[in-house]
Amino acid sequence: MDVVIENLPVLIFQGAKITLQITIISVAIGCLLGLIGGLSRLSRRKVLRFLATAYVDFFRGTPLLVQIFIVYFGIPKLLMDLQSFMVDSYGMTPVADSFALPRFLAAVIACSLNSGAYVAEIFRAGVQSIERGQMEAARSLGMTHGQAMRYVILPQAFKRVIPPLGNEFIAMLKDTSLLSVIGFAELTRNGQLIIARTYESFAIWLTVGFIYLIMTFTLSRIVDYLERRYKTGD
Repeated sequence: MDVVIENLPVLIFQGAKITLQITIISVAIGCLLGLIGGLSRLSRRKVLRFLATAYVDFFRGTPLLVQIFIVYFGIPKLLMDLQSFMVDSYGMTPVADSFALPRFLAAVIACSLNSGAYVAEIFRAGVQSIERGQMEAARSLGMTHGQAMRYVILPQAFKRVIPPLGNEFIAMLKDTSLLSVIGFAELTRNGQLIIARTYESFAIWLTVGFIYLIMTFTLSRIVDYLERRYKTGD
């Protein structure tokens, strides 16, 4: 028990704080990517549909752990190979001896791309759930397709996607634990470091799990409140 109390500041004020930061940033960027991807999947332009579908299928069809490895290890290697090609082919002066992504940046990129793929499907389903007559009524009032989507369809769809968006936020919060594999100092990684020093695995892991539970439970209640509020607005 003393070990837990002694290390709570590290777990809560450092690990949990960073976990929430990564989750908020990643889901915020993921919502932007998801909105673009979801609308692109509904577009009449085949190129946009193809690109959006390929993006969604890849990031939903591969594990987040693999995506983290691709971003953190694969991108620097790709940049090195590209630099070598430019040097050999065009005599370009090497820019750097090696490339490395900061762990925080790699974490944000991997989690945002993963979240965006799931949010894209959430937005697509939300837009498709709105009755077709809504778009026709808006167009009959003289609105363009873009205006109808912005002022009529998306506000209604947003209300319907709040629960799945909340679930995505909670899922991403838990999935950030995978970032520990690249040494990123979030909640799970801090727990590993404390266990390596104290050998109190049961107590520390139980505490880590309880902290995750508190965060996910709090988020669930916030999502429930937002859902009830918007339903009341209807």
